[in-house]
Amino acid sequence: MLSYSSYMLTAVTVLLVTCHALCKCPGVPGLLDIPGLSGRDGLKRQPHLLGLPGSLYIELCNVLVELKHRISRLEGVLTLDGKIIEVGEKILTSNGKEVDFASALESCEEAGGTLATPTNEEENKAILGIVKRYNRFAYLGIKEGEISGQFTYMNGMPLNYTKWHTHEPNGKGTEKCVEMYTDGSWNDKKCNQNRLTICEF
Repeated sequence: MLSYSSYMLTAVTVLLVTCHALCKCPGVPGLLDIPGLSGRDGLKRQPHLLGLPGSLYIELCNVLVELKHRISRLEGVLTLDGKIIEVGEKILTSNGKEVDFASALESCEEAGGTLATPTNEEENKAILGIVKRYNRFAYLGIKEGEISGQFTYMNGMPLNYTKWHTHEPNGKGTEKCVEMYTDGSWNDKKCNQNRLTICEF
């Protein structure tokens, strides 16, 4: 299970983006903007907002400003404490638990994410930072497909980036999962081994 603060960060971020899709509020820049929506006049062009009382609109905007402030503070605390790492559009975190592949994937999906999956060198280094922090090998969100030796992302798409350790993968269909070593290189591994859980959001 992920920590309470990780759950809250995910839940509040989803809430903030969803709420902001309803209106454009002063003091909440850089979030999702709806074209044609500008203050109360813009409500007439948004059928789903017709009839929204002015006081509710103002209250909603105030809530969004407060949520943005609280999320920013929470992200700062989690980053400073090493609980999360931001890389590109992704946020990475670990609950510190070592479990089999299916359990690791399940815990990430229950929290609204998936297993950490590096798609470039920068993301691989970010995941490696967590691996080094715990000094444990970690599962990646990569599995061997139907064809022996052909690995894909969890959605079935082919890999566009790899970091295989020398002479890997070598399981020839018997090692369907992928782990990251403490040097950042990858190894194909049986899925029933216990490895560190690292999730991405």
